[in-house]
Amino acid sequence: MTETKQPEQSEHTPVSFWKKGWVQNTLWILGAIVLYLAARPFMQGDVIHGQVPNIQTTSITGKPVNIQDYHGKPVLIQFWATWCPICAYEREGIERVAEKYNVINIATQSGSNKELLAFAKQNGMNPNLIVNDKDGNLMKTFGARAVPATFIVDKTGQIRFVEVGFSTSMGLKARLWYLK
Repeated sequence: MTETKQPEQSEHTPVSFWKKGWVQNTLWILGAIVLYLAARPFMQGDVIHGQVPNIQTTSITGKPVNIQDYHGKPVLIQFWATWCPICAYEREGIERVAEKYNVINIATQSGSNKELLAFAKQNGMNPNLIVNDKDGNLMKTFGARAVPATFIVDKTGQIRFVEVGFSTSMGLKARLWYLK
């Protein structure tokens, strides 16, 4: 029986352009960017601009929260949810922003006040800043369809910046500093 010899593969066999690692990685990144940009209009929903709605409610600790109390100062209004993985990633940064700037944290569709108090304690959050939007009505008032949704309001009560999706604490601080 005679053996058929296979031609030896050279170590330097040229790789097709489309099979090169950097090309495939670049295509994956470009694809992810295109998908993100395609989804962005849906995520933004019909977010409002202009005058901020009149928020008069209480925090989960019973502290009054009134948007009029922030007249003359910029304020960040953050919609988030306990079940949102992006919100979890962003949570610590929002707490850092709240150390220096005015923040209203609005937990939407995330359970009872008691559950949110436990969540705040477990995650090192200031419960005095958290408003429970149990049924999502506040979020609907602002026109957001996804969380996290961030609205930055200037000294006169005008919404100046809107971001749906992840935001860095440094970017949020820079916008609030700009509006001081």
